[in-house]
Amino acid sequence: MLSADHSDADFTFEELAIAYFDCRKSKRNTPSALAFELNLERNLIELRDELRDGSYTPGTSVCFVVTRPKPREVWAADFRDRVVHHLLYNRVAPSFYASFIADTCACIPGRGTLYAARRLEAKIRSATENWAKPVWYLKCDLANFFVAIDKTVLHGQLAARITEPWWLRLAETILFHDPRTDYQLRGAPELLALVPPHKRLANHPATRGLPIGNLSSQFFANVYLDALDQHVKHKLRARHYIRYVDDFILLHESPQWLNAALADINDFLPGQLHANLNPTKTILQPLARGVDFVGHVVKPWNTRTRRRTVRQAVNRVARIDTDEVFASANSYFGLLGQSKSSHADRAALARAVLRRGHCVNQSFTKTYRKAA
Repeated sequence: MLSADHSDADFTFEELAIAYFDCRKSKRNTPSALAFELNLERNLIELRDELRDGSYTPGTSVCFVVTRPKPREVWAADFRDRVVHHLLYNRVAPSFYASFIADTCACIPGRGTLYAARRLEAKIRSATENWAKPVWYLKCDLANFFVAIDKTVLHGQLAARITEPWWLRLAETILFHDPRTDYQLRGAPELLALVPPHKRLANHPATRGLPIGNLSSQFFANVYLDALDQHVKHKLRARHYIRYVDDFILLHESPQWLNAALADINDFLPGQLHANLNPTKTILQPLARGVDFVGHVVKPWNTRTRRRTVRQAVNRVARIDTDEVFASANSYFGLLGQSKSSHADRAALARAVLRRGHCVNQSFTKTYRKAA
């Protein structure tokens, strides 16, 4: 709950309304969003008053399991809480983004998977002088990232940057809320058994872990790992480095330098962030073999979508209900089209779409709704 001292709650009703419209862009048809919209003005006024008088507390979350690409637990905050997340994000995120390095990706406007893939490709061309000299890459992944984030460390990072007391208290309310104390399980309970125990939020202490599925968690994760970005760029002086969420890559002509960097990072993470790398996902090998990053595989003169992703796309379109083919196929066409060498992959997807009775344009970039 926010402090009763609300004299410094300097947000406007317009800011809250903007947060609502930002929130509903992708959540408008959910039950909680529809319930909120049914009495929109009254609900926004009540939410504004709760935030200002200090009585706001997060509501009931929904927990469910997604099985693709692998089973994982997702915690979705109630719609009104998501509005609050957007309110905080809209106010404080720009100042954080101004200090992030250009190679921090994910949950930043204009820095999605396509940005990350193209930026990595540009770095590779620069490091290899357009593939003219051999270069090595080190790829790392943090172990159990979201559920292992230390909230006390993250709180210190937020407190150092958010100077307005009320906004810091709101960030603390969101950060330290434990969704496990009030939630509804949606979907088949047996699906939870598919999630490895160490990947479940319930199996970690209250001081650890952010719920996957909320905008606030994605933003907080970037704040948390900004310390790693700054360390790699300014202490290790890595010229070619990029991070997308908890996956990051360093490029260098010397594998010995990369091994030394790995040792340094293995000391830095537990010492400063109370985090660890996943040793099974640490890769050191020549760039010429190809780099698998954000769903793309970058090779000399060729960037393609990961083979597993293409197979999943074709198999899914071949099996899903007819009324889902249009939306799913166009989504996959957009994903495959991000790779420069995607014609064969898009053709394979187009054949699956045609077998379902839909039409595909000549360039294999979109499908059309099936005639009634």
